[in-house]
Amino acid sequence: MQGIALGNQSVGPSVVPWDAQDAPARQATLTRILIRISREALQGASLDSLMQGICDCLVAELPVAIVSVLLLDDDNQFFVHEVYAGEFTRSPLAVHGVWPIRVGAAGRCVQLGRPHLIRDISTDPDYVPGNATARSEYLVPIRHGRRLHGVLNLECARTDFFDEESCAVFDAVADLVAGAIHFARMADELTEANRKLERLSLRDPLTGIANRRQFDTRLAETWARQGRAGAPLALLLADADCFKALNDSAGHLRGDECLRRLARICERFAVDRHDLVARYGGEEFVLLLPGRTLDAAIEQGEALRRAVAEEAFAHPASPLAPHVTVSIGVAALVPSEESAPEQLVAAADRAMYDAKTRGRDRVAWSAAS
Repeated sequence: MQGIALGNQSVGPSVVPWDAQDAPARQATLTRILIRISREALQGASLDSLMQGICDCLVAELPVAIVSVLLLDDDNQFFVHEVYAGEFTRSPLAVHGVWPIRVGAAGRCVQLGRPHLIRDISTDPDYVPGNATARSEYLVPIRHGRRLHGVLNLECARTDFFDEESCAVFDAVADLVAGAIHFARMADELTEANRKLERLSLRDPLTGIANRRQFDTRLAETWARQGRAGAPLALLLADADCFKALNDSAGHLRGDECLRRLARICERFAVDRHDLVARYGGEEFVLLLPGRTLDAAIEQGEALRRAVAEEAFAHPASPLAPHVTVSIGVAALVPSEESAPEQLVAAADRAMYDAKTRGRDRVAWSAAS
């Protein structure tokens, strides 16, 4: 026999009704279903499609009116997601969005923590009606290790279907679902960990601002965008004056604190959505400022220089002032096909060194060419 309903496959017409099968045939059907579900669980399909395929398969092949998988929240206090197949009336989860475990036989199964067979639902005070024809119910915790993920719920119009053999198969199905959930969550956690690593790879570990790698990427993107719009792009390159002398006189911990302070000050001048502040290297910081003309960027550079001076971070070895100062180079242009981002950086670098040679603690600017 072929035609188990899993994924996008449908049950074929050759499926023999349960009542028409003898005991060996029923055993073979249960075994075949379990093997097929096991194979599907290893194929890496999405979790919801796998659970839906399992529910569809069991309803199509077996005399069950309803099969549902109910997943719990992280605290195991509420059912928060449900996949089902069969003739199902609206469950508390469908009505309210969550289903507290204190309601219904499924919640009782969670609290018991073990498979639970209700041979006659008419005598069970916790049964929540799911199908008018249902007479018995079997519930299995979906557990991986110590983590309880939810409940596999099956309801049948017969009272004699849930025997030891069929229940063993459903226990195994619940284990397969638990494994699939576990690996799906591991995949989600791995994806998030990779995202975190990617974010970290773009940050300077000392100051927490963007690093050179992120700056280079953003510069290329911004250059292309400003070029298409015919809009200006400015760059400020700020260097801490006499920084080696600060390290030598006050120690590297003091130097590190100075760099963190400078990063925080520079961040105050990245006011627009596309602005970027990055540690360019050593004691150099760069501000990428889309939309600013050269005059506007010079004004911003002067404001940054004053803000650093007002911070009054002590520098006992500076020949310029009793506090840390910065030299700032400014450049701006409208990107074009005839120019390259490196020209903007080179112009700001020339201007910064010009500020250094002219006495430091000042802003200088250069034409990008």
